[in-house]
Amino acid sequence: MTQRGIQSIEVGGQLLRALAHHGRPMALKDLAREAGMAPAKAHPYLVSFGQLGLIEQDTVSGRYGLGPLAMQLGLISLQQLDPVALATPVIETLARQTGLTVAMAVWGNRGATIVRVAQAATPVHVSMRHGTVMSLRGTASGRLFAAHLPREQVLPVLKDEALLAGHRRDGAIDAAFGAELESVRKAGIATVEGLSLPGVNALATPVFDDRGRLVLCLTVIGPAALLDVRRLSATLRQAVQAASDLSARLGHAAGATAAAG
Repeated sequence: MTQRGIQSIEVGGQLLRALAHHGRPMALKDLAREAGMAPAKAHPYLVSFGQLGLIEQDTVSGRYGLGPLAMQLGLISLQQLDPVALATPVIETLARQTGLTVAMAVWGNRGATIVRVAQAATPVHVSMRHGTVMSLRGTASGRLFAAHLPREQVLPVLKDEALLAGHRRDGAIDAAFGAELESVRKAGIATVEGLSLPGVNALATPVFDDRGRLVLCLTVIGPAALLDVRRLSATLRQAVQAASDLSARLGHAAGATAAAG
C-alpha cells in the first residue's frame, strides 16, 4: 500500500537533490532548471529552506548552497555508519599517543572529505576542518583514495581539481602520477612532505571493509621535525596498526583489498 506524502515537500526536495548532486553553490536560474521548475516557483521553497538552515545564500554572489542544518544532518548520517563510528574514538586515541593531529576522511561526492579531526595538545594550523575536501594530487588522504578507488570515480574529481586550479589537465592520470599511486598501493600508506604547507608532513593509512573496499583513511599531520615520513617511526607503526585493527573489526581479511581498476 502506497503511503500518503506531502507533495509540496517532495517538489521542493528536488532543489535539495540538485544542490547535493552538483556539490557546489548554484544560481537560482540554474538550480531551478535542474529541479525542473521555474525560478519564480523555486524561490519560495529556497526562502523556507533558508529559514530552516537547509540552504544558505551567499550575500555577494547570490548563489545558493547547502546550509548548516544540511551539513549537521550529513555528519549525523555519517556517524550512524559503522566505519565512522568505530574510527571516531580511534583517532582521539591516536592523537593522544602521537601528540599530533589526526583526521579521518571518507569519499564524498566531491572527493576525499574530512569528517572528523582529533587535535593534539599543540595542533597544526592547517585547513583540516570538518567538510574540507582534500586534493587528490597534493595530500596524503587524497592520494590514498586515488590509489585505491576505481578509476571512474577518481577521474571526474581530478578533472574538477584541474579546472579549479586553472590547469589544462583533462583529469587523466599521467605516467608520473600513476607511478605515485602505484607506490602508494605497494607501500600500503600515502605520505606528503611539505606539499600543502611548508614544514608540515602527513601520512595516511587505509581502512578497508569486508569486501576489500577503502571506506576511510586515518591521516596524521604534524611538523616535519616531529613527523618523519621517510622512515619507520613509532608514529607510523601506530597509525598503520590503528587502521589495520579497524579494518579487521570491519571484517577485512589481509590481502583481500579490492583492485583499483
